[in-house]
Amino acid sequence: MADYRVENLAKVIVEYCLSVKPKERVAVIGSTLSETLMLAVQREVLHAGGYPHLFPFFPGSQYIRFSESNDDQLDFVSPVMKMAFEEFECLASLYGLANTKALTSIDPAKQGRVAKAQADLMNRYMERTATGELKWVVTMFPTNAHAQEAEMSLAEFEDYVYSTMFVDTDDPVREWRKIHDEQQRYVDWLSGKEELVVKGPNVDLTLSIKDRAFINADGVDNMPSGEIFTSPIEDSVEGWIRFTYPAVEMGREVEGIELKIEKGKVVEATAEKNEAFLLEMLEVDEGARYVGEFAIGTNKRINRFIKNILYDEKIGGTIHMALGAGFEEVGGKNKSGIHWDMICDMRDGGQIIVDGELFYESGEFKI
Repeated sequence: MADYRVENLAKVIVEYCLSVKPKERVAVIGSTLSETLMLAVQREVLHAGGYPHLFPFFPGSQYIRFSESNDDQLDFVSPVMKMAFEEFECLASLYGLANTKALTSIDPAKQGRVAKAQADLMNRYMERTATGELKWVVTMFPTNAHAQEAEMSLAEFEDYVYSTMFVDTDDPVREWRKIHDEQQRYVDWLSGKEELVVKGPNVDLTLSIKDRAFINADGVDNMPSGEIFTSPIEDSVEGWIRFTYPAVEMGREVEGIELKIEKGKVVEATAEKNEAFLLEMLEVDEGARYVGEFAIGTNKRINRFIKNILYDEKIGGTIHMALGAGFEEVGGKNKSGIHWDMICDMRDGGQIIVDGELFYESGEFKI
């Protein structure tokens, strides 16, 4: 029997997130484990008059690629995926992993090489999404592997995941519009402001947001969502931060990351676990050491760390920063083959002071 929540999610993706129009080409990318959701999205795209193109991949294919490829093969960028990213009007990424640790034994240099090879495509993707030329959404289909990472049964994990997206309600879109309205109040208040001071047990940073707007992430691009974000002035970030949770990238968990930042650039970086991978990623390109994003998570339904950045970066009461590519739609100029989000909990007395006024404290907005 079909899960009504999967059907609801497919409708939300096509009607709300992508707003698919007749004759638009829609790339639907996902693991074969997410087949149920991929097919539901295909059906909804057809109902909307669009042209769905499914790009399924198999569990284990990424491991084979990294372990068996020579340098030339690692540098190869699929022309099929290139066409989807550069020409299609819509892109839905519906991932669901069979093994979240499948790439742990892969040489970090190989992963860095692939990121570098895909840098031009990543930059083009950022350009097209910034202008609205490419509509996109990323979501996750719950699998046993993700449930295990979250220390839940699959049934518990499904309940959690679907609740964070409101697809267990009668009208998910109405709920997302409520979130939009609430977050828009914070975004409007920040308009025209210049300096953020971020302080707490794990952070002491200043950064400039002069002439940089905040974006209201209300579920249109990421599902689930619930954050406001911007790209700070590239050379303005100064200070120190210790990230509360592991940063997960390419199947690696990097724990206990501490960064010292001067003039927007990471000048010192340490980690308690997988430091070599962290340092390898910082050398992907010139932009990898610069801060591309500063954001505040607002989704109170996302209330636990599950080692999945799509969810974890939205935890209500946290901030996150991304190293690498910035967002052109807010004026961000940093280019990089990476965009790596890292999360810091603010619920333990952390503050954000904007132009001298208390904006946020211990995970709550104060305006």
